[in-house]
Amino acid sequence: MTERPDWTGRRLEVEIGPVAHGGHCVARYEGRVVFVRHALPGEVVVAEVTEDAGGGFCRADAVEVLTAAPGRVSPPCPMADMALGRDRCGGCDWQHASGETQRELKAAVIAEQLQRIAGLDWPVRVQELPGGLLRWRSRARLAVDRKGQAGFRAHRSHRVIPVEDCPITVEGALAEVTNRRWRPGAELTVAADSTGDVHVTAVDHKPQRRHGRAVARQVQGSGVARESAAGRSFDVEVQGFWQVHKAAPDAFTEVVARLAAAPAGGVAWDLYGGVGLFAAVLAEQVGPAGSVVLVESSKRAVEDAVANLRDLPQVSFRAGMVEAVATDEDLSAPDVVVLDPPRKGAGRDVVESVTARRPARIVHVACDPAALARDVGLFAERGYRMTELEAFDAFPMTHHIECIALLEPVDPD
Repeated sequence: MTERPDWTGRRLEVEIGPVAHGGHCVARYEGRVVFVRHALPGEVVVAEVTEDAGGGFCRADAVEVLTAAPGRVSPPCPMADMALGRDRCGGCDWQHASGETQRELKAAVIAEQLQRIAGLDWPVRVQELPGGLLRWRSRARLAVDRKGQAGFRAHRSHRVIPVEDCPITVEGALAEVTNRRWRPGAELTVAADSTGDVHVTAVDHKPQRRHGRAVARQVQGSGVARESAAGRSFDVEVQGFWQVHKAAPDAFTEVVARLAAAPAGGVAWDLYGGVGLFAAVLAEQVGPAGSVVLVESSKRAVEDAVANLRDLPQVSFRAGMVEAVATDEDLSAPDVVVLDPPRKGAGRDVVESVTARRPARIVHVACDPAALARDVGLFAERGYRMTELEAFDAFPMTHHIECIALLEPVDPD
């Protein structure tokens, strides 16, 4: 059997097909699937193969557009220029698409994932958050190259692309980071909070160790971001989780509140509760006579949540893995469950634990449409169907999407 030659570096003229999950589109060449970045459906492009591991597909970047789609625009970021080839920053996927086109592509991805994985035909509209396509990102992680320059990694690579600025980050957030030299191999976390303070934390590649743990250096700011949402203030350790889009916390709490509709005096669970954003909304709904249980695996996040919600005695806190805590029979059965799992989704164990308690409403906040579709399928196996879905372009210029789904029992009895 003749071994097929490696296509890496080869340039192919291809017609671009539909969008796929992950920030690329699908093309075909000589019987193989080619996943092409920096292209749009309907275009004809020259694509350079960047990865070829054999088998039925390879990966490529568009390097020349022969026939452009109506939604194509000039990238506002110079690091997304097609002329840079493999030296393009890997942080964004859709700099070459208009905002309307990006949202249409993301809606198509969500619909395809729901249909393919969960068997649901669901019309999807992705909503725009206030603020536009640029200067929305309040948090960023950067790497440092061998010369001590800070930047972002190339797509599917450890190679660092140095930058002077990033137009999707909050104005001025990276000034302290890009204007100085760092220890090669360091990793940097930048957080611009709602008060305007910028916090920069550096972790060296070979840090000093204390009690077996890496020691981070606080370079700028206190390391505790003061955030504001739903009419409240929240203190968040900068390495912890908070929505990166400036407008997302307010938008998401409004939708979660509407979908949850926790009854006065009722019981609500806030799973993967973080620093208490959704628990605060649920506490207002159930009132002093009700109860909210916040479950979170990060002990530091739970500490922050306790401090943030100290004026809401109806909220109790459990530090631990959700799949373990949710099976605790000492917890009162919930009327409503809100869960905001990590990118991989909730998974079978959590879904089974939650549905075993038969809540009237489950609100699922998801940052990955494939994971959402898998969870929706698992909920369906347990007698719950998705009855509402709201999708948001909470990560403009990237392929990421935020969805909030309501699931209700097929048979309420």
